[in-house]
Amino acid sequence: MIKRYENNPIITPDMVKPSTPDYEVLGAFNPGAVRYKDEIILLLRVAEACKQEEGFVSVPIVEIKDGEGVAEIFKVRLDDPDVKLKDTRGIVYKGKDYLSTLSHIRLARSTDGFNFTIDEKPFLFPATKDEVFGVEDARIICIDNVYYINYSVVSSNSYSTALARTLDFKTLERLGIILCPENKDACIFPEKINGKYCALIRPNNGGFGKSSIWYADSNDLLRWGNFKCLINPRDDMWEEMKIGGGAPSIKTKEGWLQIYHGKGRDQVYSLSALLLDLNEPYKVLKRSTEPIMIPEASYEKEGFFGNCIFSNGIIEKDGKLLIYYGACDNFTCVAETTVEDILATL
Repeated sequence: MIKRYENNPIITPDMVKPSTPDYEVLGAFNPGAVRYKDEIILLLRVAEACKQEEGFVSVPIVEIKDGEGVAEIFKVRLDDPDVKLKDTRGIVYKGKDYLSTLSHIRLARSTDGFNFTIDEKPFLFPATKDEVFGVEDARIICIDNVYYINYSVVSSNSYSTALARTLDFKTLERLGIILCPENKDACIFPEKINGKYCALIRPNNGGFGKSSIWYADSNDLLRWGNFKCLINPRDDMWEEMKIGGGAPSIKTKEGWLQIYHGKGRDQVYSLSALLLDLNEPYKVLKRSTEPIMIPEASYEKEGFFGNCIFSNGIIEKDGKLLIYYGACDNFTCVAETTVEDILATL
């Protein structure tokens, strides 16, 4: 049903130039995807870390100067009594958290959908106090020739979803945070429905239940409401912990097709499918009973975060769906399928 590209991964960390010589790229993954003129553009999440010096621990940080983010390094001695290591995720120094990696969004371009040239500089780099721990996992849509990019922002104030727009992938306008913390995995529908912008969102659930996929709509893409919970994680081992939206939903004759992710037992991330009503996308028509894609290949099972498949970018090309996905928080890969094949699983 889903065929992995024989030359996966199509993008690896060593193909990406660091944003500064003092950083090294650990991952290029979880790309948003869009057509622009004669190109397919991927919006890669690029995770960078600092080169380490014996006896010290260094982490990447961002300082906001004159409205722009500047990549810097925070370095302390390992034997400093105020240093506490947080496994691979970072450190705590004098009660303040620092992450071991810093993410930004980088563009990769292709004419065939498989062979990509990667821009040398970041396209969207942390530049506000709400982004100082990184910007992550972009989704993108085009409405009225404007490309809207929603992405996760991370800071000491937690994580949430922000929005930006571009006309040419050269200049970028930030529109700010559109969903209050803690909210991520937002995927906006690629057209208005009944005069409204619509989206699937994933608020965190720190109380009852588990993190689930919700619906919201808006008149202007900035202020969202009419929140409805669509689906919850099931007790199946592959999505029993939490679920979240993937790429913007695909319009089919039968309804809006959404390929979403589930986190299951042993921290495994897989993909599944959902069909929503065309005119009332908060109504669930069908839902697959089994995952449509699970980690199987070595590059999906072994890496920085093993056993992880995560997709937030899909392109329709020549009657097929190109599913771009991150593997193990390291690599970008692609798989082929068709709308008909996915609908047959529902």
